[in-house]
Amino acid sequence: MNSRKICILGDFAVGKTSLVRRFVQQQFGDKYLTTVGVKVDTKTVTLHDGRALKLAIWDVAGTDTPTELFLRYARGAAGLLLVADVTRAETLDCCRELWDAVSARLGPLPHVLLANKCDLAAQRELPRDAADGLFGNALARLDTSALTGENVDLAFEALARGLLDAAP
Repeated sequence: MNSRKICILGDFAVGKTSLVRRFVQQQFGDKYLTTVGVKVDTKTVTLHDGRALKLAIWDVAGTDTPTELFLRYARGAAGLLLVADVTRAETLDCCRELWDAVSARLGPLPHVLLANKCDLAAQRELPRDAADGLFGNALARLDTSALTGENVDLAFEALARGLLDAAP
């Protein structure tokens, strides 16, 4: 079975670890735990057409500034999940900065943009179309909720499908 390293990137407290936990364990924890460095999980995604891909998911500590260490963690990634928080519009700018830094170092990678915490609709600051001009080449742009699970599996499946479709 094919295996690929992917990284989940974004600012502090956008819900990266919660998204990974929802995807891998189908659980949500409401306790905030800061990721220090990187945490790696694995899960196999089986698409509707029967193709399967084992994802090594690197949950990289949140940052708004791409440091050398951050870029080292991204090395070897086949794809990215970029996560913004719908309740903090500035986190989309952070996604763009991280994307630019990783692309400059590794070249453009297949990516999916997630607007997380969509269950907090009353507190939403990030317009639904805010990313259209910034991430036009994304495999998908999805509103997600680690709390409810909305579109979480779909996000990882979209990235896996893009990686498998791009494979020689």
